[in-house]
Amino acid sequence: MVPIVSRLAEKFKSVRAIVGELENIGCHSRAQILLALMRISWHGGMYRLTLEAFDEMTTFGHVPNTFARNMVIDILFRIGDVQKALLVFRETQFPNFLTFNILIRNLCKINDLFGVRNSLRDMVRKGFFPNNGTFQMVLNCFCKVGWMDESLQMLGWMFRLGYPISLTIWNILIDGFCKSGEVALTERLLVKMISSGFNPNVVTYTSLVKGFFGLNMIDQALHFMDIMDSQMCTVDVVFYNMLIDCLSKAGRHDDAFRLFLSLPNKNIKPDSYTFCSIISCLCSSRKFKLLLDLVRQVDEVEDLVVYNCLINALCKAGFPLKALSYYEEMISKGFVPDCFSYTVLLDAMCKCGNIDDAITVYSSIVQIPSLDAHVHTVLFDGLIKVGKFLQALQLFGNAVAENYSLDAVSYTIAIHGLFLAGEVADACHLFKEMKIAGLVPNIYTYNVMLCGLCKVGNVYHIRQLLGDMDVDGICLDSISLNAIIVFLCKTYRAKSAFHIFLERHNSNLKLSKFTFTILYESLRHAGAIDDASQLLKEFLNFKFGACFRSNQLAGKEVYHLIVGNEFAMLDTSNGRWISQFLCVSSIKLCMVDGGCPGFFSCSCLQRCNLTLILLFIKGCT
Repeated sequence: MVPIVSRLAEKFKSVRAIVGELENIGCHSRAQILLALMRISWHGGMYRLTLEAFDEMTTFGHVPNTFARNMVIDILFRIGDVQKALLVFRETQFPNFLTFNILIRNLCKINDLFGVRNSLRDMVRKGFFPNNGTFQMVLNCFCKVGWMDESLQMLGWMFRLGYPISLTIWNILIDGFCKSGEVALTERLLVKMISSGFNPNVVTYTSLVKGFFGLNMIDQALHFMDIMDSQMCTVDVVFYNMLIDCLSKAGRHDDAFRLFLSLPNKNIKPDSYTFCSIISCLCSSRKFKLLLDLVRQVDEVEDLVVYNCLINALCKAGFPLKALSYYEEMISKGFVPDCFSYTVLLDAMCKCGNIDDAITVYSSIVQIPSLDAHVHTVLFDGLIKVGKFLQALQLFGNAVAENYSLDAVSYTIAIHGLFLAGEVADACHLFKEMKIAGLVPNIYTYNVMLCGLCKVGNVYHIRQLLGDMDVDGICLDSISLNAIIVFLCKTYRAKSAFHIFLERHNSNLKLSKFTFTILYESLRHAGAIDDASQLLKEFLNFKFGACFRSNQLAGKEVYHLIVGNEFAMLDTSNGRWISQFLCVSSIKLCMVDGGCPGFFSCSCLQRCNLTLILLFIKGCT
């Protein structure tokens, strides 16, 4: 019946016209016609026709029954009109079990947990009790978002009502508690499940192994694998895919690769996810030789995703020519490249220096309607990295003129290229054009602008840009903070730089060693001895301990700056904390230089101790 109704809708264009035609040939029950049209179009996915038939019911004076309202509620949820669906539900005078089940199922899909809970209560008040399918939906929803206490309450409710607990429900609960890190409750649930007469299956063990790996409890995870082997549990490729991924994330790359090699002996055929997981594992462990050995097995899987993953991995591993050869092989096998394929292809061409070929390929695909912004961006970035600024900017201009899909990253790359080419005015103009085009600059865009303007010393535009950041609600990050402080120091505004530094002492922003050195020297040369002293005090007290890019308390540059003659300018009241600072920084430097155990075993410590003695004598007098 669905094809017939589809043809009628195509011919008569509206429900009213269809009803009129059916009445002309002898169908006089208009309400029955409308209800039948709703039912057929609902099953056929013709939602517009269903809603139109529902509206025609009220127009003709008919009162839609509960079944008609159930269909409308389901359709409104499917098309995303949640509020209207809830309104139709509230207006339903006689809801039935199916009404509540449709409502709860769709609320679970959108993770409206409070709505699910309230709907369950209303369902019970109306005299309808959930079945196993309803409980399963609700438990799955609660566990997925971490509502574990509510899940246990639901389990207790099922026990009180005498509902049988299925293996699927036990697996849902165990998976939820594993993901929430509740180890003790997970083990208790497993014991309860076994005592209820259910044996764990591969789904149960998959949740347990994955959960314990996620908690870094490797031994317990491997213990469950031993139990699986002893129980002769049937394992599928999904389990091994999960295990390879978990071993890789746990840093056990060799174990993951050995497991992959053992799959043929277990009569398990790797699928596309298996290959993608092991390729990612080899890239993470930087075992590029094994990656080259692995690519010979790609013929076993005819899949575009695997080829894309492999080409991307070869490109990142520094084998762009190999990546290009596999792209050509992929094309020869009849695969149609997608946006990701084009992205890795252009990236590989740029990295191996085939700029002209990259531009040729780009020109041949640029008219594809589905091409996304990332494809354009990767070519612009590749050209800029090899110094082809004019070509990159010309292609970008063409993309803007042709209204191709560009995003904030595309504009940021182009602005960066203009700054590198020395075209500061054009970079500022493009930044304005970006806003006019409706694209919102992100922190990376502002960082490119700030760094570029700070290098050329354009104070007016820097102030304007900082104002724009406040309007857009974007805060400075470590990159922009370092750029501004260095700029202010170089333009003899050390106190302003220091005040900006102090304002952000609670924001976890990282200050580079170079910036710290510049700021300290600028404060000293500006005669701001108290500010320089406070800067070192803050550093000593670790208020700015997170403001350094590395784990070192101070690098060699900072150390040599401090142990020089600068202390002659500091008052004696600071002698004690300076001594502490020198001890800590010198010992740290000694550890970095090679971990010399002797207190006088390196020149930096000897120099430090001499300074400490002088400061101690000066402080005592």
